[in-house]
Amino acid sequence: MKPIVTLIGAALAATLSWSAQAQTAQPDLKRGATLFGQVCVACHAADGNSTTAANPKLAQQHPEYLMKQLREYKSGKRANAVMVGFASQLSDDDMRDIAYWLASQKGATGFSTSAELVRLGERIYRGGITDRRIPACAGCHGPSGSGIPAEYPRLSGQHAEYTATQLKAFRSNERANNKQMHEIARYLTDNEIKALADYIAGLR
Repeated sequence: MKPIVTLIGAALAATLSWSAQAQTAQPDLKRGATLFGQVCVACHAADGNSTTAANPKLAQQHPEYLMKQLREYKSGKRANAVMVGFASQLSDDDMRDIAYWLASQKGATGFSTSAELVRLGERIYRGGITDRRIPACAGCHGPSGSGIPAEYPRLSGQHAEYTATQLKAFRSNERANNKQMHEIARYLTDNEIKALADYIAGLR
């Protein structure tokens, strides 16, 4: 009988341990909102919809993507002096709670500014550039720029200035945390980047 009791006790302990871990793994949105207000709000606005074109809108972004970026800022894999400083203060739990809170916020719509740029941007976004082996952006980020959860980020409505800056950083390999994007962006001209950024800003 004693061995059976011991086994039952061990099984119960394992179950309770697993349950505690599962609960710990659940994002705390209220805590995420508080942390965001303490650390991120000055640059990214109260609801994650930055009104400064140089700072990205983060609301409604896929949480897995946000957590990956924060971890890579913290590790130094993605370079940005300001973000490295903030991310270095965050634990994995902090990053998770902030990311899931941001994902729960409604993303603000953006707008394009030039019909000519939109025509070029749409052509590249939807069809790529075959002779330079540039794939269609829509293949990974979706026709409306909604992305694919846990794989590719949401782009729709993003500030054109921020998108263009990131594409140029991928092109030069200044942003070196995504080899696939470097291989794509390295063949884009400044005008093509500007056109893509303007088109993406108006996606919804």
